[in-house]
Amino acid sequence: MIVWDFTSILALLTCVTGFLWFIDSKVFRPRRMLSGGQSEGNFVFSYSKSFFPIFLFVFVLRGFIIEPFRIPSGSMIPTLLIGDFILVDKFSYGLRLPFTNKTILKIGRPKRGDVVVFKYPVDPSTPFIKRVIGLPGDVITYKNKKLNVNGVMIEWQEERTFVGHRKASRHTGSLVHNETIGDSSHEVLIVPERYSKDGEFLVPENMYFVLGDNRDNSRDSRFWGFVPESHLMGKAFFIWLNWDSGVNFSRSGVRID
Repeated sequence: MIVWDFTSILALLTCVTGFLWFIDSKVFRPRRMLSGGQSEGNFVFSYSKSFFPIFLFVFVLRGFIIEPFRIPSGSMIPTLLIGDFILVDKFSYGLRLPFTNKTILKIGRPKRGDVVVFKYPVDPSTPFIKRVIGLPGDVITYKNKKLNVNGVMIEWQEERTFVGHRKASRHTGSLVHNETIGDSSHEVLIVPERYSKDGEFLVPENMYFVLGDNRDNSRDSRFWGFVPESHLMGKAFFIWLNWDSGVNFSRSGVRID
């Protein structure tokens, strides 16, 4: 199924302007030169020649290498805040066609602890961001706010009480725990008195189990299931700006772990 996102539109514009430029240079321009006319065609061909290299560069960069995203919700607090503008490495998990997200070259697979952007399985036109907890074949148990992977309890240490600002202020008072899973050590947010969505989950082949770091304020694999490998878009790795009723310069240049 084709999902018409911004990258797909860029691909279409690149193809259209490139085609018009090619037709003009190979067919119409030689005719104009033979008839003694100007070398440049009408404004459609002229604009196509000017914009094709720009569309091509942005399409290759955004479609295959790095794509920017904005964090719209608090499901990944404290790792990511509302209004964070992030960069996603689209090359780390393989080259994918922008129109269909079909893998044309496999390069790597997500590891436990990776923060990934993916197409929401319920609505593929919507990008989601969560942390990979379960790999294909894993058994994940989440009970009483404790995480267990393949029979091994994931240890965490209580660090502090979260104090949020602006849109994150409603999460003030939550507990921040440091959690280590795989090679990743990261912070998660827990609200002791809030209902916990518990369950045991066997991750199917070519699927991934993901959780938000804001464990009690995240709609994730506990609610809607697994993320197919074909829905992966890339690994989040860098925060370049935060805008939440103003610029928060302290978030700029922060690496995403």
